[in-house]
Amino acid sequence: MDATELLRLISKGEDSFHQFKETITHPETLAKEMVAYSNSEGGIVLIGVTDKGEIKGLSLNDVQDLNKHISSAATDYVRPPIAPITENIRLADGIVIVLKIDKGNAKPYRDKSGHVYVKNGIHRRKVTASEEFLRGYQESNLMHADTSKVSGSSLVDLDREYFVTFFKKLYDEKIEDQPIPLPKILENMNLSKDGELNYTGLLLLGLRPEYKLPAFIVKAVSFLGINIEDVNYIDGKDIEGKLSDIFQQVMGFILSNIRHVQNDQGFNSISEPEIPRFVLEELVVNALIHRNYSISAPVQVLIFYDRIEIISPRLLPNNLNIKNIKMGNFKFRNPTLVSYASKILPYNGPGTGIMRALKSYPEIEFDNNYDLNSFRVEIKRKNIQS
Repeated sequence: MDATELLRLISKGEDSFHQFKETITHPETLAKEMVAYSNSEGGIVLIGVTDKGEIKGLSLNDVQDLNKHISSAATDYVRPPIAPITENIRLADGIVIVLKIDKGNAKPYRDKSGHVYVKNGIHRRKVTASEEFLRGYQESNLMHADTSKVSGSSLVDLDREYFVTFFKKLYDEKIEDQPIPLPKILENMNLSKDGELNYTGLLLLGLRPEYKLPAFIVKAVSFLGINIEDVNYIDGKDIEGKLSDIFQQVMGFILSNIRHVQNDQGFNSISEPEIPRFVLEELVVNALIHRNYSISAPVQVLIFYDRIEIISPRLLPNNLNIKNIKMGNFKFRNPTLVSYASKILPYNGPGTGIMRALKSYPEIEFDNNYDLNSFRVEIKRKNIQS
């Protein structure tokens, strides 16, 4: 970074990725910022600049002392330690230290007191919810919620008849011909451990998954107008069951609450949904199998006069953003669930669903909302008179 680039950066002010500090007096305070950036998307701290963007500058002695604070903060006050990069840029008013902190790959990072911070706009926020700790571990590939055991579950919760059919379809073999007992089969398939089903096992193959996992349902509502209203709605339903049942019921709910048109077909032909069915299928499946199962909240399907919203309790994982998911980029959040999805749901492989949906029906928008910790898909409805 040269002086011109630094001045341009300062002129833009502070944001989620850039913070100004006149000086650093306590390494533990800087460590909290390092933790927040490491747990988020990384960022830059400019030392020698006030929060209003006024360049105070530093002397060589200041720089030497501050480098000690930076080193101490990164190694003694951050767990696990990090390796930030510093660069000294000389301006007319003195030296500015450019401190670069990369997005971490060993999340969640903590300060010396064990606290976890993330960036929230230009500020940092202490994380207290266990779900956010889990999300940090998931992003580091240390664990996946889809293989977490469901406490209190057992083989009694398994729909055995359904599993027998599933096993035959998957391996083209009969379950009764296997030389090992059912509990071991389930464990070998990464669907259970120590006699308890995991999330994938219960969600895909459970008799009544909602008894043990009541939050993992779909709340579907169809409204008369274009806003969420408590009174004026057409239809509402809490959709429960296995993921295959939920998928079928969600599709049924959507199709029964949107228009069907003839297009250019004859009067006696079967009408088609205003939004292509396979587009809806792709987006519903995406919400079900890529949601964050460490967050105890339902998927929402909201139908308005002018749009359909599918809201998943999740953020895009790791370094994904809306631009690159449209190009087919993907990261596995629930690898075990995904591996079985194509055998149960109309899932055609990672990274392709959104591209196919957009190609067929471009009137789709996405919102990766950090404040609400949710990913929203908005499908515009064409203004067709019924």
